[in-house]
Amino acid sequence: MRFRIDLKKLEGDGSFPCPNCGAIISPEDESNKVYIIQETYFENGELTRLVLKCRCGAEIELIL
Repeated sequence: MRFRIDLKKLEGDGSFPCPNCGAIISPEDESNKVYIIQETYFENGELTRLVLKCRCGAEIELIL
C-alpha cells in the first residue's frame, strides 16, 4: 500500500508517523532503521517527490 503525504501541510520539524504502523519518520534520522529512500523525482533540477519505504513495508510518497 502506498500513502501520500504533502510535506507543506506538516507543522514542526518535518517528522510524522507512518500512516501504517505509527513509527516516527524524521528527516534527521540517517540510520536507515526506520525507513529507506526508494525513489526520488526531480523537475527542472529540483527535488519534487520522494518515495520512502518504512520498516513495516508501507510505501510513503512525500510531496515536497
